Amino acid sequence: MVNHVSSVGRNGVHDFVLVRASAVIIALYTLYMLGYLLFGPELNYEVWSGFFDKTSTRVFTMMALLSVLIHAWIGLWQVLTDYIKHAAVRAVLQFGVVATLFVYLFSGFFIVWGA
Repeated sequence: MVNHVSSVGRNGVHDFVLVRASAVIIALYTLYMLGYLLFGPELNYEVWSGFFDKTSTRVFTMMALLSVLIHAWIGLWQVLTDYIKHAAVRAVLQFGVVATLFVYLFSGFFIVWGA
């Protein structure tokens, strides 16, 4: 049996709920962006910059980014634990995934909030 120490949730039910909740947030963000792109004003730098200057858009973008990262981690954790049986190789791969996801998180934070 695989130990769930590196799982985001404490068990399979938590992971199931996190994956579904993150999928809903990603879907809503996709609809939000498509709605703006299809029905908003003609895009140029000023309009796009103004759109992302709104706090609501920034917060929603960060929620979507966190959702993508949670969704990716749970999915990749499941794939790695199912297909990589050697513990050391799996640990190295999981560390690489986590490091990459943290880079994405901090990059997204600095890009969205302009810090």
